[in-house]
Amino acid sequence: MKIINKLLILIIKFYRKFLSGFTGARCPYTPTCSVYAIECLQKRTIFTAIPLIIWRLLRCNPFTKGGFDPPPDRKKDIKWLL
Repeated sequence: MKIINKLLILIIKFYRKFLSGFTGARCPYTPTCSVYAIECLQKRTIFTAIPLIIWRLLRCNPFTKGGFDPPPDRKKDIKWLL
């Protein structure tokens, strides 16, 4: 795993441990947005993980139905990125 990915994962874990309790918002998705971001960073390069994470964060709002939404596993599932 690249050093940038590891650094971003550490930042997300710091957010989850120390800051997420202050926001009061709860993610309507399973897995949560922070877990989704960590999984993307562990499985993909930074260039494919970041757009997936941004797209997920844009969809995470009070008006969404939420539900089960794991990171895509196959390249064909993210061909809109390529």
